[in-house]
Amino acid sequence: MSDTTATENTQEPRLITETGIDRRIADIIEPVLVPMGYQLVRVRLTSQNGATLQIMAERTDGTMTVQDCEAISTAISPVLDVEDPVDKAYHLEVSSPGIDRPMVRKSDFSRWAGHLIKCETSILVDNRKRFRGKIVAADDEGFTIERDQPAYGEEPRVTIPFTALAEGRLILTDDLIRDALAADKKAKAAQAAHGQAAHGTAANENFEDEDSPIE
Repeated sequence: MSDTTATENTQEPRLITETGIDRRIADIIEPVLVPMGYQLVRVRLTSQNGATLQIMAERTDGTMTVQDCEAISTAISPVLDVEDPVDKAYHLEVSSPGIDRPMVRKSDFSRWAGHLIKCETSILVDNRKRFRGKIVAADDEGFTIERDQPAYGEEPRVTIPFTALAEGRLILTDDLIRDALAADKKAKAAQAAHGQAAHGTAANENFEDEDSPIE
């Protein structure tokens, strides 16, 4: 993935955003995450263990390591302390979206085409608000699913506009686990190759310095 593509993906807006205090927190931390090369997936303040602030994020290539979680936590903690959006003590949890991830960007639907999703719309689409099926197509306007259990008289396929999407999540299957692990492995290999290339360039520069005349 080129640096330009990574930047464009980082800036891709979310289809589904928070409200209330969660939105306030998202507005505070997203400007911190973007320059670091991360995408915000979801913010949720829960009453778990008194109060827990859950931050879900990922790299633009879809990977997320323990080190990434620690880096995000270290970066956003001082900002949250200054802005102080939560009026009580809370635990901060930073995590990846997981394999059965929330679908919050248009690119999520293209990336995970061929997999099962369950979603809910804010308005009636084909006389329904809840859907379950395989993503068979996605474009800039919406996505099409092939229902796995269509009711009598229903068309097997339905297209859902992104403007109507209220919530969406992948359904955990063996195929999804296999493809998610393969995608993660491929992305990490690309990261490693990029790092080695950068190291090789630095080594060559040093080698040239050593061969240059001593002044």
